[in-house]
Amino acid sequence: MGEDDASETDLWEAHAGWWQEGFTAGADPEYEEQILPLAAHYLTGAERVLDIGCGEGQVARLAIEVGASLVVGIDPTRAQIEEALARGGGPAYARSGADGLPFPDGCFDTVVACLVFEHIGEVDRAIAEVARVLRPEGRFLFFLNHPLLQTPNSGWIDDQILDPPEQYWRIGPYLIEELSIEEVEKDVFIPFIHRPLSRYVNALADNGLLITQMHEPAPPTGFLAQAAEYEAASTIPRLLLLVTRKQG
Repeated sequence: MGEDDASETDLWEAHAGWWQEGFTAGADPEYEEQILPLAAHYLTGAERVLDIGCGEGQVARLAIEVGASLVVGIDPTRAQIEEALARGGGPAYARSGADGLPFPDGCFDTVVACLVFEHIGEVDRAIAEVARVLRPEGRFLFFLNHPLLQTPNSGWIDDQILDPPEQYWRIGPYLIEELSIEEVEKDVFIPFIHRPLSRYVNALADNGLLITQMHEPAPPTGFLAQAAEYEAASTIPRLLLLVTRKQG
């Protein structure tokens, strides 16, 4: 890894507990009400699954639950892999980045990455690796924080200067690809890379991964109940799912 990649991994090592406590084991309504049901739907029928950026393994375990015979989770963060192994549930785990997967060509029929690629620097190499390890006609389930409406410095604006007052969603510098270190809660800093959607779609197409389904669901009711300030923007999607299939 380069120096920047190493420092970003150090942040994930330092704050692995923030993720494990706040977004797994039923703690997060967006996962429980939206992400995991979508993942279960598209993982059903898969046999050999790779979970990239698996964290503590909740999506990998879900793949086992819906019938996969072999599931492997990879993550560069030691603390996440150790927790995933401790929680068990059937998957195998390995410590690895996404841009150099330690698997032979065509050995999985499904690859899933859930809110991971926003944190990967070598995005083109990582998507090429996804395509390499998928068999022909294999499926890639690509979950992202919605890149248009979660651009840095975007947000709900209540403009009381205008007459009459207006409320609207401000979009930040969407076309600029940029790494930022965000303080997601007090003293918890996480690296985040914003990219326009075209950057991902073109990289997928360049590697023979063609989009077959696209989901932009509204924020689920459990999230809105916990984030009253987002109610006015409840028609703004926070999640994007691209379902792709590798050309044969």
